Amino acid sequence: MSSDWFKRRFSRRGSRRGAPQQKPQCALPGEQQLSSPAPYRRPKFLRGGAPCCGRERRPVVCGPSRDRPPLQWRTGYAETINAEKSEFNEDQATCCQISIRKRKYGKEEEQEWLILCSTEYLTGYYWALFDGHGGPEASIMASNYLHYCIKQKLEDVVEGITEVNPPMHLSGQCVCQSDPQFVEEKQIHQEDVVIGALENAFQECDEVIGQEMEITNQSGGCTALAVLYLQGKLYVANAGDSRALLVRKENFVPLSTEFTPETERKRIQHLAFICPKLLADEFTRYEFPRRLKGDDIGQKVLYRDYFMEGWGYKTVVKDDLKYPLIHGHGKQVEVFDLTTQNIKEDDILIMATDGLWDVMSNEDVAQIVRNFLQDNTTDPYRFSELAKCLVQKARGKKDGYYWTMDSNMPASYDDISVFAIPLYNKDEH
Repeated sequence: MSSDWFKRRFSRRGSRRGAPQQKPQCALPGEQQLSSPAPYRRPKFLRGGAPCCGRERRPVVCGPSRDRPPLQWRTGYAETINAEKSEFNEDQATCCQISIRKRKYGKEEEQEWLILCSTEYLTGYYWALFDGHGGPEASIMASNYLHYCIKQKLEDVVEGITEVNPPMHLSGQCVCQSDPQFVEEKQIHQEDVVIGALENAFQECDEVIGQEMEITNQSGGCTALAVLYLQGKLYVANAGDSRALLVRKENFVPLSTEFTPETERKRIQHLAFICPKLLADEFTRYEFPRRLKGDDIGQKVLYRDYFMEGWGYKTVVKDDLKYPLIHGHGKQVEVFDLTTQNIKEDDILIMATDGLWDVMSNEDVAQIVRNFLQDNTTDPYRFSELAKCLVQKARGKKDGYYWTMDSNMPASYDDISVFAIPLYNKDEH
């Protein structure tokens, strides 16, 4: 997937060649149009959603509305804008399925027909929150683009994620008889290839949005918290200060870590990336399960780069045969295997931007979730109501000039966005 595709699909600059710009659809309260790479909007699944709290200055909008089908897994969502810190709500959210083709087919008509064959696809479920900084432009583009990029990166390595033990060569060819042992020694598993695809998607999304923002003379950026459910596992990727928390009846499990400094491996690889002369034309910055050979040239093999904890596949070129600069192993994307867990009815994954976490601890959120679910057992839209409850408590009420919580502590003045995702009935969807 290229930046040209992104420009054609989403940016205003790319659409000038075709039909004239369409006017924005019916807007939510406070929704306006920006002169930016992507038009300002609220999440698509909120269309038709109305404020849950009347016409106050910071209405809580939750979705979907009760006259519309629920989101996947009966996910609940709610949001509110900041306390006049900026003109726009700089948070964005995405919730959708991702269909991953298991293999490539030549004829276009065969591809269209195979869309109906679920056995030819892996189905993933995707949720993401983006918190814009310096304006909403970057978060809008990321919400439009990241899931498409993840789909493409997973399809590029689909042979490596449909096998429990990924092959050294994506084609399955065995250049060296010991290849399976090298992969095993590196402890590379199926989930590591998924992690690598997510990391590559984050990296490409960051690069493309950065280029688009620079070309259109826009500034700012965004955080990204993405959750992918695939083959029985939750993959939680985070860049920034949003957070994912699994709340259970007896405990809670943090499923994301706020952005931390790069490890030594990444730092050294990144240094080699920005200053290749340091390699003295004798080393490669890429890491492979084993030292590559001439027979590997032209093949797609397992590798990782400075921004990756997982593993991907790249086509080997002559320079990759140089001596590897580093060795190492680690994980950054959090993985939670639901197939090994006894998931209960009230096990809920909470995703939220920092507007919530700035004024609430993990313990606070877990207690609110448990109390709410205990008192609300039959409402089919109770997870939307739960998300709404969390947003309302973090936003508080206006007392004169200030916003305060029920505890009389200062409330959040930031944009607040919350997903409440029930895990119990996942197999029904």
